[in-house]
Amino acid sequence: MLRAVEAGRAEVTGGSEPELYVDGLPCCDQTATHDLVYAGLLRATRPTRFGHRVCAELTEDGRAALAAS
Repeated sequence: MLRAVEAGRAEVTGGSEPELYVDGLPCCDQTATHDLVYAGLLRATRPTRFGHRVCAELTEDGRAALAAS
């Protein structure tokens, strides 16, 4: 999931329970998406609201996690 974000293939929705889309398709592991967002590994590139998609990006911690894997 983080590699898809790194490659610019992911979008995230706003709201308290964000959803991740990769190549336009919803990611089926919503729990993992929530964990990655709440852990501060990925975020929206700009403010959004519930149900609206925007590009996702890695945070510094997200880039570090990928570098360590």
